[in-house]
Amino acid sequence: MSILELANEIINGKRITREDDLSIFLNCELKELCEGADKIRAHFVGDRVDLCSIINGRSGKCPEDCKYCAQSAHHHTQCEVYDFLPQEKIMEACKLNEAEGVHRFSIVTAGKRLSGDEFQKAIEAYKAMNSECNIELCASMGFLSAEQLHELHEAGVTSYHHNIETSKRNFPNICTTHTYEQKIETLKMVKAEGMYVCSGGIIGMGETWEDRLDMAISLSELEVDSIPINALMPIKGTPLEGLDRISEDDILRTIAFFRYINPKAEIRLAAGRALLTNDGEIAFKSGASATITGDMLTTVACATIRSDRQMLKDIGRTT
Repeated sequence: MSILELANEIINGKRITREDDLSIFLNCELKELCEGADKIRAHFVGDRVDLCSIINGRSGKCPEDCKYCAQSAHHHTQCEVYDFLPQEKIMEACKLNEAEGVHRFSIVTAGKRLSGDEFQKAIEAYKAMNSECNIELCASMGFLSAEQLHELHEAGVTSYHHNIETSKRNFPNICTTHTYEQKIETLKMVKAEGMYVCSGGIIGMGETWEDRLDMAISLSELEVDSIPINALMPIKGTPLEGLDRISEDDILRTIAFFRYINPKAEIRLAAGRALLTNDGEIAFKSGASATITGDMLTTVACATIRSDRQMLKDIGRTT
């Protein structure tokens, strides 16, 4: 079976599982793989590109030892450090993103979990955004409890982001202060709460192609709604600072087979878009259907969102 024939089978109802021969995704021609992925994207998701934006609600001093992360207290980076942002600053960013046509806005916080007074500040910020804005609200606050997820949901948060980062096999090579199983349990609680589930990972951290395929299958088994794919941008001061940047062809191959394996999910471009031609134009023709856009600096955010929307319009996509 050719990779394009497999695309047609997926459109007609076939789903890829661990029992399938996944080597087809590694051995086929990249051009045909991307063409098939785009057909699957068009059939299941359509031409609308989902735009989301984030604000770093609390930065630095994270006790976790994730090897890729500038915000880990275990590493020596030039990361900015601050406590939970004032509500006015969060509201300003939310309203700006809504005005620029972004569909979803998220507060992201460093640390294993948000708790105590800072979590209550987040709840109040979400209540205010839900009252004053007409934009979908997301949160990314680590290993929250089921009760905290419910409280967020009641405050207006409709989606929760929590990356699994890599394969189960490779996870201990990336982080030792929490486990892959804890990640999975959190995602199951998000689903049980009835929230939109956003979970993906990072490629280019020294993992194998089999690790990338395993991550795609695991996310399919979890029935994740949105899958952000980050390409590692090595940061000085982290254990991965010496790694070479992943090639554009390898990023495109990954995006394409993630689409084959997760045909109905939003395949979302995240960190590392600078490694792609025209900030990912080719990726949107290779299975991608969503992206993180904007910047946490106000004036730059407007320019980035507008350039993304123009690029997507130029290739026939809508936002």
